[in-house]
Amino acid sequence: MKNIVKIAWRNLLRYTRRTLLTSSLIAVGVALVIIFGGIGASFKDEVIGTITNSNLGDIQIHKKGYVSSMDNLPLDIAIPEQGLNKIRSLLDANPEVKAYSERIRFGAMISNFAQTTSMRLTAVYPEKESSTCPALTERIKEGNSDPKTFVQPGSIVIPANIAAGMNLKLGDDAVLVATNKDGSVNGVTFKISGISENILGPQGKDGYIHIVDAVSLLRIENGEITEIAVKLNDFDKLKKVYSRLKGELARTPGENPGKPAFEVHSWEELSPFSSIVKIVTLLIMVVRLVLVSIVLISILNVMMMSVYERIGEIGTIASIGTPPSKILVLFLTEGLLLGFFSALAGILFGTGLLLIIAAAKLNFVFGMMKLSLSPQIPTAEIILSLIIVVVISALASLQPALKASKLEPVEALRHV
Repeated sequence: MKNIVKIAWRNLLRYTRRTLLTSSLIAVGVALVIIFGGIGASFKDEVIGTITNSNLGDIQIHKKGYVSSMDNLPLDIAIPEQGLNKIRSLLDANPEVKAYSERIRFGAMISNFAQTTSMRLTAVYPEKESSTCPALTERIKEGNSDPKTFVQPGSIVIPANIAAGMNLKLGDDAVLVATNKDGSVNGVTFKISGISENILGPQGKDGYIHIVDAVSLLRIENGEITEIAVKLNDFDKLKKVYSRLKGELARTPGENPGKPAFEVHSWEELSPFSSIVKIVTLLIMVVRLVLVSIVLISILNVMMMSVYERIGEIGTIASIGTPPSKILVLFLTEGLLLGFFSALAGILFGTGLLLIIAAAKLNFVFGMMKLSLSPQIPTAEIILSLIIVVVISALASLQPALKASKLEPVEALRHV
């Protein structure tokens, strides 16, 4: 076998220009897969991290039927105090849960005594919310951004577009007017303690108040909340924790017979940005398919040309007693060596370029998200690319190798 490898390597070097051209093509393909895989994975991680750490959390729990009406921010589909205690006990007992935040989400009108506009409010306990969404306070560009106290009773954090449109500044008073689930209207004056940018775009109108104020404004007497956001210790275990929580909460019967009282959703089911993540994954698959095509066509072309140009040589080695199986192995080895070393060159080139990009860091704005890409070396992508190239090289070399092994020595020697 050692001699066959030596001869195969020598044969590749006999046609240096053709070998280099083919090898370069495969190497560029492998490098593109690695670079695109690394940058794509980094982009996905940044987008997911920004969304889940700023606003959404990794998982959310609601009363059954809430998510289908989420756009209306219904207050009558709320988690009752008894159910809340059960969910708390489940989350506290789960070692994979890092933090969770209880929220009351509702719509309200905000007024500066001269103008009035609508906005969405999320009422939270600041410490719990900061632990669940650690990047939330980074969005507060003016005012109190302390994670433990960014909203206090009597204060409100408003989005930058409402602050600019209504000429509201830090320390100004603003009145929130809201309708509770029974249809009663109530109004409370708040002092503006923070102005934040909105992750959902310039049209976003999301503000924060303390949950104590929401209870007073909405006249909630029974400890109801509308939402629980959950942060996990390890995001990679999202599916496992999600399935476990869903199974545990499914055993809690709801008001309707046979249906659970609560529903559990991962961030993917709640955010439209999950489709962008899926598109990136699809693009990576397309790049892999392009690589397979490049390797298949290149190796097949090279090996067919090699067999055609060396028919006389094949006849000579066959006539001196070389068995067809060895001729088959020889041509297969040539294809495999060409694919393997081309893939190695592509891996080195792609990895080097990715390290340069990681060191430089790509900073750009995507929507309202400020992303900083620092791609990691995609080890799984590298191993997968190497396996793909070797397997496709073997398959592409098989037909020319079979053809060479089946040549009759006399006919091959007559070939001009």
